[in-house]
Amino acid sequence: MERKVRLIPYQVIAEFEEVTEVPKGVEMIQAPEVWRASRGKGMTIAILDTGCETDHIDLKDRIIGGRNFTKDDRGDQNNYRDYNGHGTHVAGTMAAILNETGVVGVAPEANLLIVKVLDKNGSGQYQWIINGIYYAIEQKVDIISMSLGGSADVPELHDAIKKAVANGILVVCAAGNEGDGRDSTDELAYPGAYNEVICVGAIGLNRNISEFSNSNKEVDVVAPGESILSTYLNGKYARLSGTSMATPHVAGALALIKAISNQAFDRNLTEPELYAQLIRRTIPLGNSPKLEGNGMVYLTTVEYLATLGSEKDEQEVLSV
Repeated sequence: MERKVRLIPYQVIAEFEEVTEVPKGVEMIQAPEVWRASRGKGMTIAILDTGCETDHIDLKDRIIGGRNFTKDDRGDQNNYRDYNGHGTHVAGTMAAILNETGVVGVAPEANLLIVKVLDKNGSGQYQWIINGIYYAIEQKVDIISMSLGGSADVPELHDAIKKAVANGILVVCAAGNEGDGRDSTDELAYPGAYNEVICVGAIGLNRNISEFSNSNKEVDVVAPGESILSTYLNGKYARLSGTSMATPHVAGALALIKAISNQAFDRNLTEPELYAQLIRRTIPLGNSPKLEGNGMVYLTTVEYLATLGSEKDEQEVLSV
């Protein structure tokens, strides 16, 4: 269990002191178009990553707590500060609040639980990840997001994920950045390659598959993952690239989908039902399923507000 797991490699494109922008990735998946129905209020996303800059102006009001499972800060469980930048960037794509300046996330009213399982170098032990998952389960989160991975298929990690899914939690993972742009070769990174998770590949802002994005039969969807603008360390902003950056788009989208669907059906949908709702909100891009899964997340593909009120409508929607 001492084997190492690392954050999915990423590339820093540029850093900025100030910005005022709805990031292109947030627009691409049509998040602003559904904010009239929900901005994710009442949903909690657990981010298993390098921590978060908790005093960033665009994030501080969305963070409800967290825990540190690493050895950073002498293992202080209550200090989940980010010294790497990766976790802060992921958090912003999910739920940043648009102030007079700054960026806005996909679900700007969702709550964030910061679960620090990777240290300042972006590295961690599998046991830290496993402990973080069980902590998220105990906290009764709605979604777990992990932009991390390793080559080892660890049964204890798989068991923890199965436990989360059994508790109705949607688990979203990055596919990985070892791709070669071809569907004829498989690149596997765990936990993204587990069947129980929602595995996310990356596309550019031109909707082309990112060459670095892993391809395999477990890829479920793709989302923007190139030159993504979000929150960063020291109150700054940065553009980063990687499947790590695609994953929070999907986690945020699921916060919106769950909030809207539960209200429309007047009950709490199960994890398989919510997965089906996500897949209904995708559009094919014309690539092999090993590259794009079911396609790009596109939240306005289905009208799911007042028209979904009757029992007949519910049965039809959930059977798709």
